[in-house]
Amino acid sequence: MEFSIKQSSAEKLRSGCVVVGVFEGGKLSAAAQQLDKADSQQISKVVKNGDMTGKAASTLLLHKLTGIEAERVLLVGLGKASELNNKTSIDILRATFKALNDTPAKDAALYITDEGVGKDANWVIKQAVFIASEQAYRADGMKSKPSKAATLKNITFATTDKPAANLKTTLDQAAAIAHGMSFTKTLGNLPGNICTPTYLATQALALGKAHKSIKTTVLEEKGMQKLGMGSFLSVTRGSVEPAKLITLEYSGADKKQKPIVLVGKGVTFDSGGISLKPGAEMDEMKYDMCGAASVLGTMQAIAEMGLKLNVVGVIPTCENMPGGKATKPGDIVTSMSGQTIEILNTDAEGRLILCDALTYSAKFNPDTVIDIATLTGACVIALGHVASGMFSNEEKLAQELLAAGEQTHDRIWQMPLWDDYQPLLDSNFADMQNIGGRAGGTITAACFLARFTKEYRWAHLDIAGTAWKSGKDKGATGRPVPLLAQYLINRAK
Repeated sequence: MEFSIKQSSAEKLRSGCVVVGVFEGGKLSAAAQQLDKADSQQISKVVKNGDMTGKAASTLLLHKLTGIEAERVLLVGLGKASELNNKTSIDILRATFKALNDTPAKDAALYITDEGVGKDANWVIKQAVFIASEQAYRADGMKSKPSKAATLKNITFATTDKPAANLKTTLDQAAAIAHGMSFTKTLGNLPGNICTPTYLATQALALGKAHKSIKTTVLEEKGMQKLGMGSFLSVTRGSVEPAKLITLEYSGADKKQKPIVLVGKGVTFDSGGISLKPGAEMDEMKYDMCGAASVLGTMQAIAEMGLKLNVVGVIPTCENMPGGKATKPGDIVTSMSGQTIEILNTDAEGRLILCDALTYSAKFNPDTVIDIATLTGACVIALGHVASGMFSNEEKLAQELLAAGEQTHDRIWQMPLWDDYQPLLDSNFADMQNIGGRAGGTITAACFLARFTKEYRWAHLDIAGTAWKSGKDKGATGRPVPLLAQYLINRAK
């Protein structure tokens, strides 16, 4: 899908469909007024007759209006300007693109950036690009007969006045982020028999070949053993698939600049190990590598943008399977940091691979480290599927991430990382145990990781509730690529 920005009078713009807004109560937006004037007030008559009330997210398609170059006109209800909020704006945009995709139009021109659809044009453009790309995305690449590709290929964000100079940059960045989200979703949706740790490593190497700014290396299990990654390796013992530690180094700034490190959990299938999960919905455990997929998608996005920043992606990836050699509850392992861990539940495996990856990340002398993981079911109970959980050992970093989440509507919620929770991880036989009990499970998981991140400023994102959808809309969401990419854009500035 291609995106562009253009200044033009609405009636003169040639397009498969031109989109203009109508406010609740019948007031026409500026672009709608231009069309109305060119077509002898036909739009006003439609509104007066009650066919378009202007209710938020309502749509009405009109054909071949006289005096108008576009083949079709799509009227979109904007609701009451005084009641507009982010959710309403997104509902309007989703309804707009659904209506467009129900037509045979190959291209469309949208007069939405200055029509009261959002708080500012930059925000509206980002959301429009994300939603258009989401609706065009297909997850049926493995079907014998894939569904028909979306007809809509070209979208122009049209303005009646000269567009602000920064809108082009915003549009290019949003398109790059959307591409990264699609990459992330494709990886997340692949089944575990195809998207193995080796497959993820192959994809990372291909990313390095496609972008000269990215250097990819893959560490095998023997290399991990030499580094003392006993915690990571304990998870993969029951699987025949070899674990990988993938590193992607993006060089966009001076070598002296300290990098930002993104660490993504990459469990390509999580059976729970000896602490076996229930069978119902276990197929969704193919999504337990969505943290890794989001790192790959973000790296692709920033490489496409040419962001002037140094970023490192670190991806520990493996399977968690039962077997004769699998780690057992009660086993004690030694992490790369030298700290020992009593494994009480082998299904709390994400933190076991992340803790060694976080220790490994210190070698890059990072400015900041952010780990991203589908870590705890408790986070889904706490926050549902709307916000990702966020923990940080520095308030400034937490505020930076919260701001990026608001800018992209890829929102997060800060949760406590208080030392009061740390005693729940105490073990009689090792330095710590890998679970802290049922209460506060998301928090104790973050407290566990905090024991390995004392050398640098760090944040942890628990995306268990936001990385994928279940039910009839089952599939990866591409989150939190928008959040991560926007954070990096802000840091580059």
